[in-house]
Amino acid sequence: MKDFIRKAIRPCGGIPDNFIIAAILSLIVVSAGGIISLFLFGSLDIEEKLTAWLGSDNLGTFLSDYLFTIGVWIAALLFMAIPKKNRPMLKALAPNRTGNNLKGILIGLLLGFGTNGFCVLMSVLTGDIKLSYNGIDPLVLVVFLIAVFIQSSSEEITDRGYLYQKLRRRYRNPLVAIVFSAAVFMAMHMGNPGFTAVAASQLILVGLIWALLIYYYDSIWIAFWFHTAWNYTQNIIFGLPNSGIVSEYSIFKLEAASARNGLFYNVGFGVEGSIGSSLILLVVLIVIIVINRGKPEKNDYWADAEKQAAEKRAMTAPAQ
Repeated sequence: MKDFIRKAIRPCGGIPDNFIIAAILSLIVVSAGGIISLFLFGSLDIEEKLTAWLGSDNLGTFLSDYLFTIGVWIAALLFMAIPKKNRPMLKALAPNRTGNNLKGILIGLLLGFGTNGFCVLMSVLTGDIKLSYNGIDPLVLVVFLIAVFIQSSSEEITDRGYLYQKLRRRYRNPLVAIVFSAAVFMAMHMGNPGFTAVAASQLILVGLIWALLIYYYDSIWIAFWFHTAWNYTQNIIFGLPNSGIVSEYSIFKLEAASARNGLFYNVGFGVEGSIGSSLILLVVLIVIIVINRGKPEKNDYWADAEKQAAEKRAMTAPAQ
């Protein structure tokens, strides 16, 4: 048993890095973020100011909902920075030469716009949805891009930042962090309107993709912008549901009466609830695995901590 534990568990990981406790702590990060945002939005009257600027209660609330997740960013950074043991997690967020750079941002945008845009295009071509032009306000579009980035990246910093790195610190096998972080990401969306088993499969697949981008390319930035571009494309450009949540502002507008379930669209959950989107993401996942087969982890932030913990245990172990 001791031999199995030694092979499976890193000495630098602690009880809080156990996959169950780590998942609970990631949920606490989200909850703490909500409390922080409640304080910020309440004290600064942010939703009221947005409503006055946009001239619409629904639109002000919609934009506010996206921006509300700024508290999750603050909470996640605090959880990473205050315990000294967690600070290597911050290195995974910082700019680097491998993936957290302009190239990484562009790759993320291309993947997000490309995959979601293809699903929307196929939905239109197969007649599952009809879209009509709604108009463009460049300033509002930019504001929403920032807001969608905050919301999308807040999920990434929680799941692929905090949770993923805690699991990598404890478990030697990277599959634990890759698979479990994707499963938790899916579970966090189970309460969304229109959630189905197909939607669950799509969320797990995209969660695996984003975790592999970190594993192979050391780039949470690609995950940030892939996630952002995916959500922005379906919700703000085409006006389709984002994980079941209907958009209040978009360049194109969905003619809701014309929508029907099809290969690339689900009436309740949008393209994310379709078999087609799952197949597209499965292809992306396979391509990432194939082109990186045999390659090691790009950057193990816990290797030095593991070595130091092993040396410390060896020094304090009783003599035989």
